Amino acid sequence: EVQLVESGGGLVQAGGSLRLSCAASGFSFDDYAIGWFRQAPGKGREGVSCIRSSDSSTYYADSVKGRFTISSDNAKNTVYLQIHSLKPEDTAVYYCAAVKGSPWRWAGLGDHGMDYWGKGTLVTVSS
Repeated sequence: EVQLVESGGGLVQAGGSLRLSCAASGFSFDDYAIGWFRQAPGKGREGVSCIRSSDSSTYYADSVKGRFTISSDNAKNTVYLQIHSLKPEDTAVYYCAAVKGSPWRWAGLGDHGMDYWGKGTLVTVSS
């Protein structure tokens, strides 16, 4: 059974940091680009970052470059998203999503092209 299980969300003050985790199982971790979409209240899903562990290639949306860092632990089949300098506009449900292929494929396909999804974790940033 394929699973993507997110954790690490919560309530944080603006300027703080948070690390989200996505534990993957049931598919070949190395062959997939795994990353994070977010959906703010009343808005569509935005792909923010992903990584392919086999070559450590990454993708970042322009809106998060410099504040978000994605990484993976192949031994644990887990992808992490470290978020620094949190802003109220980062408030969203963060979803882990995976597609077979490269980070650029992940970014190009968008939320309609993912193979697998997690259920999401809520990040709330207070001002």
